[in-house]
Amino acid sequence: MRKAGFRLGVYVFKDAEVIDYAAPCGVLSVARRFDPELDVFLIAEAMRPVATQAGITVLPNYSLADQPALDALLIPGGFGTRQEMHNRRLHDYIRALPADCLLTSVCTGSWIYAAMGLLDGLAATNRKEPDRLEASHLGKTPIDRLAEIAPACRISRARVVDAGRVVTAGGISAGMELGFHLLRRAGYDATFIHEVARVMEYQRAYAQYEHDIEYAAPAATRLKSA
Repeated sequence: MRKAGFRLGVYVFKDAEVIDYAAPCGVLSVARRFDPELDVFLIAEAMRPVATQAGITVLPNYSLADQPALDALLIPGGFGTRQEMHNRRLHDYIRALPADCLLTSVCTGSWIYAAMGLLDGLAATNRKEPDRLEASHLGKTPIDRLAEIAPACRISRARVVDAGRVVTAGGISAGMELGFHLLRRAGYDATFIHEVARVMEYQRAYAQYEHDIEYAAPAATRLKSA
């Protein structure tokens, strides 16, 4: 069943990857042309400008303290995830979300859920293609790093992994597919989603990735204490 007024909150932080948060926002932005009740907005730790990667600064709509109503939280990746893995305010905020709120991520955003123990017993994915540093002896491919952070998580190489409450997407551009999948989880049918992809002139890419989704049997999500 379609969930009326589906609201996606996107957490932004210092050095968040631009495509990771912009792509799913863009999908829902176009989808709103067909259903204005859809909503997508930015959440940050505080109500001040956030400098994401590439020197792009964004203004959040809400702070963590505002606790806006939302049906899904999305955490992007980027260099800043290394700090957010230890952000207790963020972790407390996530733990306090209603049980029916989806926890989603793009790329290394899943490291945050992993560090909290939320991927234990679940399947999840991450970026598979390394940059130059990650490919060297000094670094590690993000998906392999995910396996280290969450040894009790089953690592998947699917573009999107839907493990029930937790939905993770792989590398940087996979935020597009996560956006489309969130429409699916919100109850929109294939005709609606294909129409959004058509307007975005993304229909060929969507057709390629539409079925690159692993539906993993969900385990009970444990909100561990830090």
